[in-house]
This record gives sequence, structure tokens and C-alpha cells, in this order.
Amino acid sequence: MTNPLISMSSAINATAHALPKYPGNVPLTPFQHLFLFVGSGLAAVLNPRRPDLVAVFGEASAEPYTVQRLRDSMLADSVGRRILRERPRITSTSLDLERLRALPSNTLGSEYVRWLDAENVSPDTRAAVRYISDPECAYVMQRYRECHDFYHAVTGLPVVMEGEVAVKAFEFANMGIPMTGLAAFSEPFKLRTDQRQRLRDIYIPWALTNGLRAKLLLNVYWEEQLERDADDLRKELGIDLPPNMRALRKQAKKKAKSA
Repeated sequence: MTNPLISMSSAINATAHALPKYPGNVPLTPFQHLFLFVGSGLAAVLNPRRPDLVAVFGEASAEPYTVQRLRDSMLADSVGRRILRERPRITSTSLDLERLRALPSNTLGSEYVRWLDAENVSPDTRAAVRYISDPECAYVMQRYRECHDFYHAVTGLPVVMEGEVAVKAFEFANMGIPMTGLAAFSEPFKLRTDQRQRLRDIYIPWALTNGLRAKLLLNVYWEEQLERDADDLRKELGIDLPPNMRALRKQAKKKAKSA
């Protein structure tokens, strides 16, 4: 079967003539942008477990309005302006994961690396932004991607489809990125009845309440908060921890086996 992402990229690259505006950039005409938006959106809905398709749709749907709005919100904030000026990148090397493992257990850095280890994920796997034309806006989207694991860690939500839906709903309420809204409100239909019920009754209400209330998370310089008490940081940001999703899933599975 033909890879839909390769097909879309080939169609775009075949007619792209403008010079790249930053390393890796693929310039798009308005028609190409529309083609990418529609094609990647359909592909992402049909293949929600394909992060490459979801990433492309995230870029195509965020430009021009959403990513510019987020960039302007960062420019209006002193920390956000500094992030845009310094353009830090989040990798296992830049964070020094071994140092984080040595931090006290109540710190953000310790919770973050413990979450990475428990979920068997790495900060080095985020795809590079390619299709957003403005270099500064491209960095905003890159920053969002690379901070995604911090959103998981600060909320305690696991890397399972149910947890991803909850985090995407939280991100949508906080940042308004269209891709996160599509994921939050389309993917639950592919889950089991008990998972949909937990999302409906617990995690979607939590995500919307906390996402709307919390500080814009793109204006958090996570790298400078690693030694902070995690609960103090959550309080400062306006985030309440949701019920432990893995524990509820385990209870539900145990109850189903004993029924």
C-alpha cells in the first residue's frame, strides 16, 4: 500500500519552486497548502496512531492563523519573548536526563524523567517542522511538539490512546491548535465503551477546565523549572492533577475479570 505521507510530499515537492526559509522547510503555494491540509487531515483521522500524519496535519491546520496567534501571545509575555529569542531545544542531551534522575522526587525534573522512563519514551523523537513558512512561527510549532512530554508529565497522563485524548483536549483548551481539537473529539469513537465513559465523565471535563484556566503553556520555560517543586509549579500554572488514569484502568480491568 502506498504511504499517504510520501504521496503528499511527492506531490508537493514536485511543484515547489520557492526557496526554503529555514533548514528543512518545504515552501508551499496556497493550493499546495490546501492540498496538504485536506489530505493530511483525512489521513490523520484514518490513521490516528501515525504521528507523522498527525504532525503534518498539525502544521497545515495551524498556519496561518493559529500559529501566528500563539507567536503573538508569546511576544506579549516576558518569558515567551525570551523563549522566542533564545530558541532552546528539548532533547535528552540538552536536559541531561541523568542529572534529572538525581533530583529530589518532588521536583518537576524528577517527575518528568520518571514519566519518560515509565512510559518508555524519549524527548529525541519529535519530528522537525517543515511546512510552516515563517521561521519564527515554525519554531513556535517545534516548541509545542518538544514540550508535549512536559504536558504529560505535569498532568500524569500516560501514553495510551485514552491518555493522549485527554492531553490533546487539555492542549486544545489551552492553545487552540486545531489538530489537538480534532484528535480530542474524533479519536474517542475508536475506544472501548468504558474508556469513552472515563473520558466523558472525568478527563474531558478536567482537560477543558484546566486547559482554559492554566497559563499559556508555551510561555513556560520548562528547562528553568526542573528543580521546582512540581506541586508548587502546578498551583502557579493553574493545573490540578486529574485522577490516576492507569489506576482507574487497572481497577476497571480487575472488575471486568471478576464479573
